[in-house]
Amino acid sequence: MSSPTTEVPPSRSLAGAGLTQAEAGRRLTRYGRNEVEPPRPTPLHQRVLAQLRDPLIMVLLGAALLTIAIGDHPDAVVIGLVVVFNTTVGVAQEVRADNAVAALSALSAPHARVLRDGTPHEVSAAAVVPGDTLLLGEGDVVAADADLIEATVLLVDESMLTGESEPVDKAVNDTISSGTVIVRGRGAATVTAIGAASALGRIAALLDTGRESTPLQRRLASLGRVLAVVTIVLCVLFFALGLVRGLSMSTMGVTSISLAVAAVPESLPAVVTLALALGARRMAARHALIRSLPAVETLGSVSILATDKTGTLTEGRMVVQQLWSPSGPADVSGTGYEPTGHLTSAGNLISPERLRPLRELLTTAALCNDASLRPPRQGADEWRAVGDPMEAALLAAAAKAGCPDQVVLRQTCPRFAEAPFDSLRKRMTTLHHLPDGNVLVCLKGAPETVLTSTVLAEPAELLDRARRQATLLAARGFRVLAVAGTELLVWDLPADEAEHGLKLLGLVAISDPPKAAAAATLAACREAGITPILITGDHPATAHAIAVRTGLVEGGDAGRVVTGPELAAGPDTDVTGIRVFARTDPQQKLDIVHAWRARGAVTAMTGDGVNDGPALRQADIGVAMGARGTEVARQAADLVLTDDELSTVVTAVEEGRRVYDNIRRFLVYAMAGGTAEVLVMLAGPLLGLPLPLRAGQILWINLLTHGLTGVAMGAEPVSPRTMHRPPRPGGFRPPGDGRPVRSRTAVPAGHRARGLVRHGTRSRGRPRGVRHRPSHAGRVPQKGLIMETYGPGHGVPAEVGGPTVGAWFFPGPDARVRHLHAGSNMSPRMQQ
Repeated sequence: MSSPTTEVPPSRSLAGAGLTQAEAGRRLTRYGRNEVEPPRPTPLHQRVLAQLRDPLIMVLLGAALLTIAIGDHPDAVVIGLVVVFNTTVGVAQEVRADNAVAALSALSAPHARVLRDGTPHEVSAAAVVPGDTLLLGEGDVVAADADLIEATVLLVDESMLTGESEPVDKAVNDTISSGTVIVRGRGAATVTAIGAASALGRIAALLDTGRESTPLQRRLASLGRVLAVVTIVLCVLFFALGLVRGLSMSTMGVTSISLAVAAVPESLPAVVTLALALGARRMAARHALIRSLPAVETLGSVSILATDKTGTLTEGRMVVQQLWSPSGPADVSGTGYEPTGHLTSAGNLISPERLRPLRELLTTAALCNDASLRPPRQGADEWRAVGDPMEAALLAAAAKAGCPDQVVLRQTCPRFAEAPFDSLRKRMTTLHHLPDGNVLVCLKGAPETVLTSTVLAEPAELLDRARRQATLLAARGFRVLAVAGTELLVWDLPADEAEHGLKLLGLVAISDPPKAAAAATLAACREAGITPILITGDHPATAHAIAVRTGLVEGGDAGRVVTGPELAAGPDTDVTGIRVFARTDPQQKLDIVHAWRARGAVTAMTGDGVNDGPALRQADIGVAMGARGTEVARQAADLVLTDDELSTVVTAVEEGRRVYDNIRRFLVYAMAGGTAEVLVMLAGPLLGLPLPLRAGQILWINLLTHGLTGVAMGAEPVSPRTMHRPPRPGGFRPPGDGRPVRSRTAVPAGHRARGLVRHGTRSRGRPRGVRHRPSHAGRVPQKGLIMETYGPGHGVPAEVGGPTVGAWFFPGPDARVRHLHAGSNMSPRMQQ
């Protein structure tokens, strides 16, 4: 495919009529198709080679070659079968996961409406070319980057690209990006960039990076290297000693190969692969699709969970949660766009008398409204919004309050004029005929443009009270709308001329509420030693409100929000001390993940949009949403959640820890048996005893004893305390996470600081051991200890003196102990 371009041709074939079909065909040939080139499928031979590069598999291959060299073909066949089994299981799992992801990606096939030869045409989005005129309407997915040449009340959902949960108003000359969705209004735009040159394509380009090995792969690689070196050294030494004792070279050659087979846990690769495959299958049954087997175990090492907000911590749907009228406040129950719920005050249902002004408020909001609600389709269980999500939320709230259905309202109070919402006026006004012949004025908009004396004929005291209430609701992360209206005898002027002398009906607080299980899920993460952080493209106030409501952070300074522009202005900002990020761009998400990984954390990153793709790719575990995620996010991820629930990540972490524990249990068993075999093999011939068993016999015994036992161990159930302990080494709990650690070290005054200083810790009332390696103290007597962290500005140092340490501090498990002595090394507080 030829390279896409951002060039816009200087003129069109027919002015005002779009391109001609012939010109569109020429440009399609010149610029290529409007699609981001998908990642090339991994060839089968590369998948096989990747499996064979495992160090333990290479040891087995070496043993097979040696057995072939000495003519022991049956033993070589047995070793080969072990290698083939391991490779087949690993490759099959990767292919199965890739096919499942491809099936998810095939659920959508976008099209576009373009103007060609002066006539609207529907074409494949891939056939859109630079210079095309896109015709945009409600519900359309924008096919390419374009500049608006017409815009009528245009509202665009850019959440997939920017992470911003609320739709954005667009006007003529504004730019719209590929992948965004038109939620209200209509417009036309000239295409400026397609394919890889579009905003979506530029983000996708950041995905073209390699992956690092997982903690399990690193540990097994290290073990394989150690085993290989030790085995070779033992075999050479054993061979040489046998020759010195006068044994024949053929006898010692056969015995050395048998020794090598005894030293290597041949069944370990197969057991590890089988344990990972079983874990992946169990995860798939619990809505977590693993795309590569090593990711199963990596989940057990996760210490940082970076989550997005919209649709992950929140429902992903706007809901009216609170109402305020001059007669008092009210809470609105219910979730999503389903029109079922109640209006309550202090937990009690509102009386009919108090409900009357609230119904008037919501009826007016339902009339001044262009959205609609659709009931669940066959096979679905959720109501859908058509149009602006906030207007749809108003319709659902009106139904909960018992207001007439929108269809009935439109029939009894037909609209005959309107002043649509725009980014300058920040309000919308509609005029309706009433059954008695009068005119009803309905207005809704931003509080700062509605709560003024020029619009409302209300006392100053009431306006001040309404402004204070709007400020309080906004500070809690709500999107606040003010609603007003009045009844006129007659009106024949434009609608915006009626925006005077209105009655204030009240305020509506709308938000994307947290999921019911979000708080419990984050609490489970912290219980397991996993620190959650929030990274979103949303407004800082909204991000902070969700973080507080879900318990991700507490209020005050501990829950401060850092925005993308602030990170750009302060490139040296230590992001590992921050828990909430807002207004971030894709590169900043990537930088946050890099910063945590540089500190040794094992990171899991969740996301569903194109903007999340690079960070998903770079995280140790990328977690994509399967149902609502983009193809870019799914292709970048290691784990795909088919139910879009964050709690599934916690389930997957538990399964990862289970797999690791089972593999470790088998490894201890196998190494113990292998050691005994090696001792027998070493002692027998050197003591003049006959060779006990040949390599093939030893291999069969190992496969039967270790293999069957390993399969059983791989299916062991999870320990009840697995999710009540911190991640194993390879990840760490960050400092300053709020968990007190009690030091109980008793250090003699003349102790030299070369050894390991032990101290007990308490985590939620359970003691556990921690070992720190202090720096060398020389011959100067010790004066005290200081607990400090590896990174500046993290943790709360606690300095103590004397032989016993008893101070509370919050260093986190990455803290180190430094001995202090007289002179410049002593801190000012210690000197006091």
